[in-house]
Amino acid sequence: MGSIDGEIPAVWFLISSIGFVILSLIQYRNTGKSFNTIFLFVMAAIFFVSYLIILTK
Repeated sequence: MGSIDGEIPAVWFLISSIGFVILSLIQYRNTGKSFNTIFLFVMAAIFFVSYLIILTK
């Protein structure tokens, strides 16, 4: 078990981004283009950009 020192590992941002993409695809299939679908896709993009920023830092 790793120590908890207040830092979030970068891989969690990647996992969250993939999860948001999967959820947005499911939402799009069920309801089409809606506010919730757009929101989930934007969240996926934000988390993926955060992942890239952490990697380059």
